[in-house]
Amino acid sequence: MGKRYFCDYCDRSFQDNLHNRKKHLNGVQHLRAKKAWYDLFRDAAAVLLEEQSKKPCRKFLQTGQCDFGFNCRFSHMTEEGLEKLNAQVQEERRSKEEGAEVPAGTVEDWLEKRAKRVSLAQSNSSLTEKTLVFQYPPGWPPIQDLPPSLQAPPPGGWPILPNLQWG
Repeated sequence: MGKRYFCDYCDRSFQDNLHNRKKHLNGVQHLRAKKAWYDLFRDAAAVLLEEQSKKPCRKFLQTGQCDFGFNCRFSHMTEEGLEKLNAQVQEERRSKEEGAEVPAGTVEDWLEKRAKRVSLAQSNSSLTEKTLVFQYPPGWPPIQDLPPSLQAPPPGGWPILPNLQWG
């Protein structure tokens, strides 16, 4: 039977050889399916701009369905849908503007804060003992029911066996 090629965009498979693969990848069905896939991840502002420039689809407005689907050159967005999309675009713009106001931290700032935390932890020895205690997340089953890979290491660390060979 030979190897088969499966196209994730088109959700179909065919015999894998140079001719068949080239024919499929250049086919209209594949190119449309690939475009539809990437359109799912487009920026909301680009979608809004494109939808506002299109005329509404009469068939879609009358019946709620269009024979052309994603390939229709008219807009299938309702007024409510356009309003929601516009609100989403405005929210994204606001969040970007607010995010731009926060100064970006530098590595030097982070190193200074870390040095302060380390020096504070070394000056307070009881604090370092508390931070070294291993704690399980809340909601986990009892310790004895956990597999060995999820159990805390012993206080002195794992023993190193002299004649242990891995693999």
